[in-house]
Amino acid sequence: MHTEPIIEYFSKILPLNSTEKDAVRAVFKKRTIKRRQFILQEGDVCLLNTFVVEGCFRMYFVDEKGKEHNIQFAIENWWIGDIGSFHSEEPSRLYIVAIENSIILQIKKQDQLDLFVNHSKFNRLFRVFTENALVTYQRRVLQNISSTAEERYLDFTKRYPYFFNRISNVQIASFLGVTPEFLSTIRKKIAKS
Repeated sequence: MHTEPIIEYFSKILPLNSTEKDAVRAVFKKRTIKRRQFILQEGDVCLLNTFVVEGCFRMYFVDEKGKEHNIQFAIENWWIGDIGSFHSEEPSRLYIVAIENSIILQIKKQDQLDLFVNHSKFNRLFRVFTENALVTYQRRVLQNISSTAEERYLDFTKRYPYFFNRISNVQIASFLGVTPEFLSTIRKKIAKS
């Protein structure tokens, strides 16, 4: 069944009973996404919370000069979405695009809220996911204001080694807030030492 990957994912944190599994099957919808296909664009309201079953995505912002700034990447068993737009129902300023052909499971906001009300376990599960995301974003903000580009790169390689065969150096440089040329210089320096 198409929802088994997310049921497995939930069950690793808190085992689901048969009623809860049925609830998941009823509300998560499977989609196949082609490489370079958007699941969110600036100006759209983020109506769906997205779980990646297979593939890779990037979420980014485009500044007033037209420069892209990567905010998040997501691969298998990761969530991706504009949390602010999803909760406020206001237009997003972000884009989410597939880097690879992908399979995702999506849930509508009201269905997610219904899961919280009807099955308290999901309230706890999504709270854990939100707290983990907040910790990750806080760490990233602190790094951006207190670490050198080289330190940020080394931390990225340590935390996310599985991204290097899936994401271009240009995308990694954007995520780290440096130019691709500067990233190349950092990598050469590290390779020599």
